[in-house]
Amino acid sequence: MTGPIRICFFGDSFVNGTGDDDGLGWVGRLVARARRAGRDVTSYNLGVRRDTSADIAARWEEEARRRLPAGCDARLAFSFGANDCAEDEAGGARMPLEATLAHAEKILRDAAMLAPVLMVGPFLPGGPRVEARIDRLCGEMRSLGAELRIPYIETRGFIARCEVFLREADAGDGAHPNRGGYAALADFIGASPAWRAWLDGELTSAKDAPADR
Repeated sequence: MTGPIRICFFGDSFVNGTGDDDGLGWVGRLVARARRAGRDVTSYNLGVRRDTSADIAARWEEEARRRLPAGCDARLAFSFGANDCAEDEAGGARMPLEATLAHAEKILRDAAMLAPVLMVGPFLPGGPRVEARIDRLCGEMRSLGAELRIPYIETRGFIARCEVFLREADAGDGAHPNRGGYAALADFIGASPAWRAWLDGELTSAKDAPADR
């Protein structure tokens, strides 16, 4: 068994696990899997419903520092952007793409100074306009991760093909799945070389492992 790890997961309702009757989401399932494998993991789920990149930019550092004492083996995971792409009352995006990318760059640059960082790409089942925004944002996020040498796991394509996720989301609020969808997503992320290397402390930059698409 390796030493203890503290992980902060920052994001929105998808990080929070909204809609999961088991209350685990993909985060809880990945942490449970790590513990079953013998990892001493303390996790903090800091996903907040409806949070945009601006909201996360305003809160993440203070919340992380309260949970990550000096000298601990820390990790920082982020997944956001879906709420930025969601439609506002006028039918436009809640957050312009340029603003989302500016927030993301600031978050990821600053976070990398504190601990190894992982970015999980955004996803949001929805209409064509929302999905087009998500697709464009994902491409920009991939490029940003490569530029900053921060590992990035793309989930958009997987969600678009995941029948259980889409079926459960459609049966629920139209966006969030139940246990089956989150379990499938946890399997997908957990199988990523970037996730495994980051969790094991072997990965500090995007050049060390291929991004998942």
